[in-house]
Amino acid sequence: MDWINYTLFTLGNDYPVLLIDLIASVLGLTCVFLAGRNSKYNFWVGYLYTTALFLMFWNKNLYASLLLQPVSLAINILGHWRWTHPRQGEESARDKTALKVTQLKWEERGLALAGTVIIAFFWGWILNRLFPADPHPFLDSLVTVLILMAQLLSSLKKWDCWIAWILVNIAQIALHLSVGHVFMPIVCFLYLVNAIWSLVSWNKLYKKNE
Repeated sequence: MDWINYTLFTLGNDYPVLLIDLIASVLGLTCVFLAGRNSKYNFWVGYLYTTALFLMFWNKNLYASLLLQPVSLAINILGHWRWTHPRQGEESARDKTALKVTQLKWEERGLALAGTVIIAFFWGWILNRLFPADPHPFLDSLVTVLILMAQLLSSLKKWDCWIAWILVNIAQIALHLSVGHVFMPIVCFLYLVNAIWSLVSWNKLYKKNE
């Protein structure tokens, strides 16, 4: 698939912006924008986004991120179902067919954080041995596991997901800068802005039982 390496333009002297980079960026920004606005349609965009990410990570040899895209797809399907099929007592005060925003308990937050760190370490250790071409296996793994945790919390419509997304965006900026990317750090900064905005807007939904 030669089109994956098609260069749209070049930033600076030696950083090409590929077609797949632009496609993934537009789909990703659209997906998180819709999620932050509490729209169930973010999942339809998410299906396309997962496919684009798989191709982009394959092209950049970021194997931890690539191999877990099927898991990301499964979480997206789960979230699509949960958002549109709330159980009794989980319904939004505004729309009984929609899942309301809730928050994790403090002990659940501790378990989520500990699980993320432990899984990321062991996944990075395995990745470092299986795919030595990955330039930053542990950072790559941390970003990947953080993304999956954020997606899982998003699929359950937990307000805490946006804290996870903020950490993801900061880690992604560091990852892309470490391998010399110019375009993707800008995109990740836009993700970061959206995550902060969504953190505030979902808190308002939580207080209104929506």
